[in-house]
Amino acid sequence: MPKMKTNRGAAKRFKTTGTGKLVRRKAFTSHILTSKTTKRKRSLRQAGLVDDTNVKGIRQLVPYL
Repeated sequence: MPKMKTNRGAAKRFKTTGTGKLVRRKAFTSHILTSKTTKRKRSLRQAGLVDDTNVKGIRQLVPYL
């Protein structure tokens, strides 16, 4: 069976933790920052984990991650 191709866009957006969970960046940080509170902007800097409902689809896009 041939090798599977990795979706390069997804590969740049997701990393794995040591235990195998998927890590993602948070959205809403690029513009219109004046209307967001400092607390909200600070929490958006932290990386988040991918929800369990989305893990299967991302694993198909990035099989060797």
